[in-house]
Amino acid sequence: MKLTEVFAEFELGWPRMHYAFAVLCIFVLVYKFTLLLAKRRETLRHLEVFSGPPGHWLFGHVLEFKQDGTEMDKVVRWGEEYSYVFPLWFGPFVSIINIQHPDYSKTILTSSGVRNVLVVCLISFLTHTSGNGLLVSEGQKWFRHRRLLTPGFHYDVLKPYVKLMSESAQTMLDKWESYASTNEPFELFNHVSLMTLDSIMKCAFSCYSNCQTEGGTNAYIKAVYELSYLINFRLRVFPYHSDLLFHLSPHGFRYRKARQVAHSHTEEVIRKRKEALKEEKELGQIQAKRHLDFLDILLFARDENQQGLSDEDVRAEVDTFMFEGHDTTASGLSFILYCLACNPEHQKICRKEIIEALDGKETMEWDDLSKIPYTTMCIKEALRLYPPVPGIARRTTKPVTFFDGKTVPAGQ
Repeated sequence: MKLTEVFAEFELGWPRMHYAFAVLCIFVLVYKFTLLLAKRRETLRHLEVFSGPPGHWLFGHVLEFKQDGTEMDKVVRWGEEYSYVFPLWFGPFVSIINIQHPDYSKTILTSSGVRNVLVVCLISFLTHTSGNGLLVSEGQKWFRHRRLLTPGFHYDVLKPYVKLMSESAQTMLDKWESYASTNEPFELFNHVSLMTLDSIMKCAFSCYSNCQTEGGTNAYIKAVYELSYLINFRLRVFPYHSDLLFHLSPHGFRYRKARQVAHSHTEEVIRKRKEALKEEKELGQIQAKRHLDFLDILLFARDENQQGLSDEDVRAEVDTFMFEGHDTTASGLSFILYCLACNPEHQKICRKEIIEALDGKETMEWDDLSKIPYTTMCIKEALRLYPPVPGIARRTTKPVTFFDGKTVPAGQ
C-alpha cells in the first residue's frame, strides 16, 4: 500500500474516532449524572425526617448566603427556628446536616461510626498554604505528629511565654494610649490580631518582628494577612473551589506570590536554627541558655525509632500554628473585650481582681494566672457566646441513630 493511500484511510477514519470519543464522553457524563441523581434521591429520602429552611431545587441554600458578612447570623436564626437539627444544601448534590442540640451533638461526638474531618475544600486550601500539618492530617501521621508535639505544651516550656506575651500586649497598649488622648474610635481587632501574631512569632520562632509597629512594611506579615484573606475569599466564592479556575485567576496569582514569601521565610528560619543547633545535643542544654520555642521542640522531636520530623513536616507545623493560631486567638480576645465593654459592672470586678493579683507588678506572671478566677469565668463565658471556631465537621462512616429515633446514613 502506498503512503498516500495510508494517509487517505487515516483521514477517513479520524472523524469516526472523534465521533466514537464524543459518544463515549456523553455516555460517561450521563452515567455519572444518573448516579448523582440516584444519590440525591436517596439522600432526600433520609433527610425528609429533618425539617429545615426551604431551598432552591438547583442552588439549594447557596443563594441565601449573600457574602455580606451576615452568613453566621442567618445560620443562628435558622437554629432558633429549627432548634435540634436542620439540613442545608449547597447545589443539587451536596448536603450537610447542621446540628446544635446537645443530645444530638453527644451522639455524634461519642459514636464510633463518625470520622473526624474538616470540610474537604477547606482541607485542600489549608494544605496548599501551610502544608499537611496537625490541623489537616489524619490517621497514623496525625497520631505520630501529635505525640511528637506534646512536649511543646509542657508547663516548663509554656511558662516563659507569659513574659513574651506580656511584652506584646504592652506594645499594643502603648499604641492605644494615643487613641485614649484623642477620644477617637478605632477598629480593635486589627490591633489585637497584630499583637497575637507578634506573640506567636516570638513563641514559635524566637523571632522579634516588630510587626505591631512595622506591620505594613514586613513582607512576611503582609504575606500572612494576604493568605488569610485569600483562603477565606476562596472558600466563599464557589467557582474558586476549582484548583484550575483559582490558579488562572488574579486571586490565584496573588495567593501563589504570598505563599512563596511565607514559605521562603519559614524555610530560612528553620535553616538558620538548624545551623545554630548543630552543637546542641539535647533540649536541656538549650533551656539552660534561653527559653525553648516551638521550633526547638519540633527540631529535637524523636519517635520510638529515633526518627524526627522532616524539614517539610517542621515547616508545615510551624506554618499551621502561624496561620490557624493568631487569627482565632485575636477573634476570641476581641470578643472578650467587647463583652466586658458591654457589661461594665463585670469589667470593674475583673479590673479589681487583676490589680490585686498584680500586687504592684507591671505584668502578669505564670503563678498569677490562678489568682483571677472571676476573670477566667468571664473569659470562658465570652468564648461560649462568641467562639472563634463556631463549628466542627464530622462525616458518618455508618448509619447513626439519635436519641429521638431519627437516623442519618453513612457518608453524611
